[in-house]
Amino acid sequence: MAEQEYGDLSQMDDDLPPGFNPNSNEGLTSAEAQARLLQYGRNELESKATSKWVLFSRQFTNPMAILIWIAIIVELSLNNWADFGVLLFLQCLNGGVGFHESAKASDAVEALKASLKPVATVKRDGKFQNINGGEVVPGDVVLLGSGSSVPADSIIIDGIIDVDQSQLTGESLPVTMEKGDKPKMGSMVTRGEVEGIVQFTGKNTFFGKTAALINTVENPGHFQIVLLRITKFLFCVSLVLVAICMIYLLEEEGKPRDAIAFGVVLLVASIPIAMQVVCTTTMALGSARLADHKAIVARLSSIEELAGMNLLCSDKTGTLTLNKMVLQEDTPVFNEGTSQADVVKYACLAAKWKEPPKDALDTLCLTAMDPTTLDIYTQVEYVPFDPAKKYTKATLKGPDGAQFECVKGAPQIVLAMCCNKEDIREQVEEKVHELASRGIRSLSVAIGPNVDELKMFGVLTFLDPPRPDTKSTIHNAAKLGVDVKMITGDHAVIAKETCRQLGMGDDIYKADGLPSMKIGEEGVPQDLGDKYGEQIENANGFAEVFPEHKFLIVEAMRQRGYTCGMTGDGVNDAPALKVADVGIAVEGATDAARAAADLILTAPGLSVIVEAITISRCIFQRMKNYVIYRVACTIQLLMFFFITVLSVKPKHFSDDPSYENTFELPVLTLVIITILNDGTIISIAYDHVTPSARPEKWTLPVLYIVSSILGLTAMVSSIVLLVLGLGAHEHGSLGHTFGLGDLEYKQILTLIYLKISLSDFLTVFSARTKGPFWERKPGGLLFAAAIFAMTISTLLSKYWEDIFGSSEMVGLDGKAIGFVWVYCFLWWLLQDAVKVVAYKYIYQYDIMGVRSDDEKAPPTLDRKPLLSDMA
Repeated sequence: MAEQEYGDLSQMDDDLPPGFNPNSNEGLTSAEAQARLLQYGRNELESKATSKWVLFSRQFTNPMAILIWIAIIVELSLNNWADFGVLLFLQCLNGGVGFHESAKASDAVEALKASLKPVATVKRDGKFQNINGGEVVPGDVVLLGSGSSVPADSIIIDGIIDVDQSQLTGESLPVTMEKGDKPKMGSMVTRGEVEGIVQFTGKNTFFGKTAALINTVENPGHFQIVLLRITKFLFCVSLVLVAICMIYLLEEEGKPRDAIAFGVVLLVASIPIAMQVVCTTTMALGSARLADHKAIVARLSSIEELAGMNLLCSDKTGTLTLNKMVLQEDTPVFNEGTSQADVVKYACLAAKWKEPPKDALDTLCLTAMDPTTLDIYTQVEYVPFDPAKKYTKATLKGPDGAQFECVKGAPQIVLAMCCNKEDIREQVEEKVHELASRGIRSLSVAIGPNVDELKMFGVLTFLDPPRPDTKSTIHNAAKLGVDVKMITGDHAVIAKETCRQLGMGDDIYKADGLPSMKIGEEGVPQDLGDKYGEQIENANGFAEVFPEHKFLIVEAMRQRGYTCGMTGDGVNDAPALKVADVGIAVEGATDAARAAADLILTAPGLSVIVEAITISRCIFQRMKNYVIYRVACTIQLLMFFFITVLSVKPKHFSDDPSYENTFELPVLTLVIITILNDGTIISIAYDHVTPSARPEKWTLPVLYIVSSILGLTAMVSSIVLLVLGLGAHEHGSLGHTFGLGDLEYKQILTLIYLKISLSDFLTVFSARTKGPFWERKPGGLLFAAAIFAMTISTLLSKYWEDIFGSSEMVGLDGKAIGFVWVYCFLWWLLQDAVKVVAYKYIYQYDIMGVRSDDEKAPPTLDRKPLLSDMA
């Protein structure tokens, strides 16, 4: 079989697959194609996604899940059905949430697979035929025609085509390609028709490596890491102290069943197992609020990361800009009295104005005026755009019957066709150069009675302009402590002009000095932040980058300690969206971008992000307030029982035989406290909060300090009340003076139960502010829930025997209940005051290396946000 030579195209790339012959346009035989299919595999993306069943099972076999299973089994063996049911429900809910998160990576790759075009036209056995796109192999000769997608990375044999690569590179206009150029899989041919030889298929294509980038990202959410750290810390402390209590009870009381029941329930009450549920509920309600503002949350934990986001890397085309060409006011003309409208009119005459626009430039012109007004002209002849010639030409007849020529195209091409080119060459070239240096594109229009007498009529300037709200959005983001950097595949001069218009600075770098990574051969480098972090920090943006550059820029910033967001809409953005702490798919994003993103915007532009940041910070405040409260409750409960079990001996206070050797509350009281706490505190998701002026972060040392102060203050008040109650029968004692002398021992147990319950719910109102508790009104539902829980606890303390029929505790009279309420309220005021002093000392002297950025009032934004939950 003879081969037609087209030059040695193999020199165009040093990394060609073995056996690849780029010099033949004869195609392959069916036998050769089948052999290469076996050698290289199908032209499909390779997925490393783990089975969904495996992902599901992992959620119930991780260390924390195993600990909960142990607690469930113990509760079941002790017939504690209430605790058994609550723990089982929490286990199922946590497992379901974890499974949803783990399935995200494989979903992103599946979306990329779905975007492959299934049909390709290839030359097999000497003739062209349509085959399944998955069966294309290296060496196949493919037909690349207008309107068709490029089925695999190819090399053009001969001819010229225009290729739309916007989904791969971000370049807004089609790129002209000719012999030796390499259109990539996933791009679209918009003009012309050529033959090409397939170079790479499947996972080896540019498109396939994009999918591989997404598949390498398996980062656990920051929120899960923080919650796990807090839970592990509390579990370790609780386990040690509860174990000591159980051992002591076993030795002192000799009742293994009672000791185990008390220890397990105390451990369950101490460990914030419901923390994930409460925080998930808070974020779920917040996600509904975000959805009202056209921001769909794909991963709940991303709300916490959005609240802490301090760097936003944004794609340009379609995100910062409108993603459509718009005429600029600057219109150089070369005839006196000519206006922009005149130039637009003749540009439209050089198109088929009665038909739908064929490309972006025809769309630009025909939407700038009413094309029906041109019907007074007759188009005698039309020469469509040719990528090689770079112009269109029309022969027209005017209403007066005179015939003339109209040409539009690239300035240098049209200038060369004009008869007065020497007179205006310097003027045109200087203007076009000045426009190009600012990234503004030009389209020249010339008219004349015939092709030999064409004269330059005018130059239309056009640009993909920024969205009207983008500049204010970037300014508002800066006020909220979020730096915005542009990362685009478009040309550097265009990126600089866009940055200039947006006031972002003009330090735009190309991809030359950025890192690169070979997918499949090595993991993500861990020294990106050290090597490139300073360079990226100092830049206002990057241009002419590829997907791996976006991916590694984001990863480098994460390694530098930034909480990094990334916006985008195309396949080229998907890897960076996936690796970012907050991946944001903008309106009109591809399925691949949406699947890789954490937040999906359904309104155009970035303005909704300012709303989303502020709302997410409100959500973060609610979660942080809950965590402080829950840790404080754990400390109060755990330390109270640890100290009283080991050191408070009721029988030492009285010879009454009802006074026991060791102080213990009935197990049922701990179950009730746990259920009331975890059941009603979900209402904190509706609390009124104030978003911080700066990005949020978990400062765990400060959280532990404040929680400890709140918890230990409540614990001391409980021990003091216990001692007062136990010694109240002695005349002249402080407890007797307060009217507690008539209480029997079982009523003292009820007294302490009521005290712990009331203290827990009063602590909520101290935990939610840094200043005095009255500085911000609580949410109506939170206040109602607290009153409800305290009312239930009060009623239980009065009618204990009537409700439970138990002889372990005896109800209190109104006098004792009133005393506990007053006692708790006074200690709560002291607790709140100690907290205020602690916060002031921590931030004034920078304890633990933190500063109170969120003490500042929220900034006044250029466009007032809709922040009803800031009230």
